[in-house]
Amino acid sequence: MTAPTEQRVRHRRRATRRRAVLASAAAFGITGAAIVTSTMLSSAGAAAAWPTPTGNKAVSATIAVSGTYDGGLKNFYGTGDLGGDGQEEGQDPLFELADGAVLKNVVIGSPAADGVHCKGSCTLQNVWWTDVGEDAATFKGTSSSAKYTVTGGGAQQADDKVLQFNGAGTLTVTGFQVEDFGKLVRSCGNCSKQYKRTIVLSDLDVTAPGGAVAGINTNYGDTATLSDIRVHGDDDEDIDLCVRYTGNDDGDEPVKTGSGPDGTYCKYEDSDLSYD
Repeated sequence: MTAPTEQRVRHRRRATRRRAVLASAAAFGITGAAIVTSTMLSSAGAAAAWPTPTGNKAVSATIAVSGTYDGGLKNFYGTGDLGGDGQEEGQDPLFELADGAVLKNVVIGSPAADGVHCKGSCTLQNVWWTDVGEDAATFKGTSSSAKYTVTGGGAQQADDKVLQFNGAGTLTVTGFQVEDFGKLVRSCGNCSKQYKRTIVLSDLDVTAPGGAVAGINTNYGDTATLSDIRVHGDDDEDIDLCVRYTGNDDGDEPVKTGSGPDGTYCKYEDSDLSYD
């Protein structure tokens, strides 16, 4: 969730080649890990197949998680007050994780409301968003030692942000897939309380259309380190890998100051990227 004035980047929602292949395969009874499509492959290896949910679970009130919550790969979707699937600010999440909590093996479908909120350090393991609502996950811890870890999983159809970094600390994302999105990770550009934020992204499959993989605020000392990023379907290289902004704490629109590697804030080299 971001402050209301941050401009949104809209992308048309379209059926991708991967989803078409999955649907065709399902018609022949082929599901789960048996399905591997060309959009899941890269020179560096193969991304995991999107899972077939084991069932459906309606969520009418935010699920509070402390300890570990294993969703058994059920499809969780919002109803009632959590039935929003748009970009309206201030929506409640389907899951709220206490400091140190782990959420794993969950598919979040539509309506998705505001996805997942982490109040402190947290781990998201094998969590999939099939149609992102306001944001997929928001990280809100206030300690500089907070650690947020996203391992595996993926997100599709995010009009704006996928992972919204509002708090302090370090966000590490590995083995994740994203397609049809605005920004994969955004350090909040105009939150009323700002922090230094550290972002580490590795072993990612990024499929066009998309806006940016990471957006950071250099005036608060943010950094984004990228490695083993595989970009698919972006022949013109329109997706920005790392965008730099001057953020603020008064709700104004953050100012974009540049993009690309600079060795200080956006840390990666050409060898860290591949395109197909």
